[in-house]
Amino acid sequence: MKRLACILFFLLVTGITAWAQEKEQPLIQFTGVIHNADSSAVIVPYVNITNLSFHNQLNMSNYQGYFSFVVHELDTLRFTSVGYLPETVVVPAGGNKSYVLQVKLKPQTINLPVVRVFPWATTDEFRKDFITMKIADDDLEIAKKNLYKAIYGVDINSLARDAQEIQMASYQDMHTRIMNEHSLTPNPLLNPIAWGTLIKQISDGDFSRGLNRN
Repeated sequence: MKRLACILFFLLVTGITAWAQEKEQPLIQFTGVIHNADSSAVIVPYVNITNLSFHNQLNMSNYQGYFSFVVHELDTLRFTSVGYLPETVVVPAGGNKSYVLQVKLKPQTINLPVVRVFPWATTDEFRKDFITMKIADDDLEIAKKNLYKAIYGVDINSLARDAQEIQMASYQDMHTRIMNEHSLTPNPLLNPIAWGTLIKQISDGDFSRGLNRN
């Protein structure tokens, strides 16, 4: 019973002493604005302000970084915000009823470790997919395949004349007429070779060239 009474007396004395110490410190109005330490024009909003000397009382600045609340002299305040290093401020004792401070928080740079994401669960699956992977052709290979005659298998003689072929034929005809301007123009109807070629084309059923010209 005596021990319990001693414990209660000790707790009472301790509480009274702490209360007296808190009461001894005068109250002041603590006001300020929180800025970025790298640029004073940048305001840090919604910063948590913890009074470590008074039961971890929590306050917060507004969206403009402004705060104003009552503290005791010599109180230790801790400013914390996501992305910034914590800052600790001790309220000076000077007998003033107000204390104005511009708090500057330093940005916190966190270097995260490199993370490599692979779509394969094991290296064996990656090796298997890599070996069986079909690599797309580059532009040169695609051009070679498009120009390779064995791919499309089309007879050039069965195609209609393009602009370049017609132009070359026109130049050749013009050249022949200039060369034979002062001589007799040969008549193709009297050319036995031309008749033989015509008869062969008729026998082979080659009418594509004449149809395309029409």
